[in-house]
Amino acid sequence: MKMNHVGIMVGDMDKAVEFYTKALGLRVVMNNTKVIEERETAIGRMCIAVFGEGFKGFNIAHLVTSDGIGVELFEMKERQERHEVDFSRLGIFHFCLQVAKEQFPQTIARIEEFGGKTRMDIMRYHPEDETKQAQMIYMEDPFGNLFELYSHTYEETYATDYE
Repeated sequence: MKMNHVGIMVGDMDKAVEFYTKALGLRVVMNNTKVIEERETAIGRMCIAVFGEGFKGFNIAHLVTSDGIGVELFEMKERQERHEVDFSRLGIFHFCLQVAKEQFPQTIARIEEFGGKTRMDIMRYHPEDETKQAQMIYMEDPFGNLFELYSHTYEETYATDYE
């Protein structure tokens, strides 16, 4: 099985597309498109099945990472202004993007320039071992959605023992 895409709820589609393309380097596949609640088309019926009766419509945009993973942005007509992280609730709470550790400073600066926030300092997974240089940092998009930056692949980061 392969990862195909992740869906993210955002508060302002134009700002979200700008953030995910200019701050994180994703590419637009399908720009901001309005979806209304209706039963005449397959997409309309599918959205009712997913979101339920009365979802009122939304804007959607499809982006893609440099390695082909899709990022589907949703701006619902009726929504909260900001995502509130609640670590006591079950469910997905972040996604992760990989960038070379040498690119961390300028990537973080771009994220902040386009409305994102830094949640912590850059940390190394194995600070006691100079041969293991994997780094990470938690960030937020302009709407409070959490994401992580990794300097190494998932396997490189976890294929060794760490405490």
